[in-house]
Amino acid sequence: MFDLILNRLRGKRILVLGFGREGKSTLWFLNKYLPEAVVAVADKNAMEGVTHSGEGYLEAMYDYDIVIKTPGISLKDFDTKGVEITSQTDLFLSQFHAQTIGITGTKGKSTTTSLIYHLLKSLGRDAILTGNIGIPCFDIMEDIQPESIVVYELSAHQLEYVHNSPRVGVLLNIFEEHLDHFGTMQRYAWAKLNIMRYMGEDDTAVIHETLMEEAWSMFVNNIVFSLFDIDDLVDRTALPLLGEHNLMNVKAALLACYAYGVDIRELVPYLYTFKPLEHRLEPIGTFGGVTFVNDSISTIPQATISACEALGRVDFLLLGGFDRGIDYQPLADYLKEHPVPHLMFTGKAGERMMTLIDGNSTSSMTCNTKASEPAEQSRSIEGPLQETKVPEPVEGPTLSQYSSMEEAFAYLAAHAKPGDVCLLSPAASSYDQYKNFEERGRKFKYLAEKFGK
Repeated sequence: MFDLILNRLRGKRILVLGFGREGKSTLWFLNKYLPEAVVAVADKNAMEGVTHSGEGYLEAMYDYDIVIKTPGISLKDFDTKGVEITSQTDLFLSQFHAQTIGITGTKGKSTTTSLIYHLLKSLGRDAILTGNIGIPCFDIMEDIQPESIVVYELSAHQLEYVHNSPRVGVLLNIFEEHLDHFGTMQRYAWAKLNIMRYMGEDDTAVIHETLMEEAWSMFVNNIVFSLFDIDDLVDRTALPLLGEHNLMNVKAALLACYAYGVDIRELVPYLYTFKPLEHRLEPIGTFGGVTFVNDSISTIPQATISACEALGRVDFLLLGGFDRGIDYQPLADYLKEHPVPHLMFTGKAGERMMTLIDGNSTSSMTCNTKASEPAEQSRSIEGPLQETKVPEPVEGPTLSQYSSMEEAFAYLAAHAKPGDVCLLSPAASSYDQYKNFEERGRKFKYLAEKFGK
């Protein structure tokens, strides 16, 4: 059933590197389909089922014939010379390349993946969803039939060690992100480009015009979705997805289906029945006279800029979080040209944004907490936001710091007025305070729904 995968692994001593959701999925597959194989598991954390753990767990790679690496493990500082490394994604694509539409991009991949899946299912096609959306690909392999279309969301982490590409590969964009994992922007971009690097003459890359040079250098067939004119096909005002960035996602989804052989005209009616994903420009409602929008998924400057442009009006913008070292100057420049009345910052990333914005500003900016304060001080504030008055401020954006979501809402209660719009679009990761962006978004929604009561 999975001959290409099993033939590559058969007779080898196998190490599963990382024992999260995907690692457990890989071990289950190996135990079921290669019960005779020598298999071990390595993870930094000691737990049941893990053979090698602790600080030196990566050293175990040298003792096995092949390593099946999970996405969360970074090897940027480890010498992998002489180690054969593969992954679920690489193995899966070697077997099911011809049935797969793969989607990647720094931003928009979950929405585009879900939209493609929705369109195909609405047409009655046998579509199967997998990948970074939360479903390990080994978990769905037994469901794949000859007529199935696999819609696979691919992160850069999943693409890092692949040597196979999907039949249709969607590359939405490449912005600076995940430098903590990859070390450099070049390595991050290289991983993203793997989605089309190994394409054959019958495969198609659906790409943005800014990525044309990379596509031509790889000699792949390509469709440029950003140049696709849909005005005669689609009622843009009826789309459930807001903003120009989401219009790009719609174009990419339509053309991905087309590249797989589906008539675009048949797909259009189902665009209007798509339900947008949570935490992505998600309208929460109006509470206490203030309208709240949850865009917790935005972890880079470009995503936050797109969110502000999509809404048109933002009065309170919550920014910051875990600092991955990305460049926040584009966001600072944008907010200088398109000022938001209240900019609220948290975490190390927020401190850096605040410094950039205050440094770019004129005397018309009021800074409620000094941008030069060390993180330890800003995070130890207790109670409502502490304000430091600047003598004789003139009208302009107000910069503030908060150390918890509750503190941010205390500031809102003191300063917001009916008709205001509050947007959570942090332009930073959530890992300094939350498990993930979903947890951050849920906290924002919970407090928003209680606001004014």
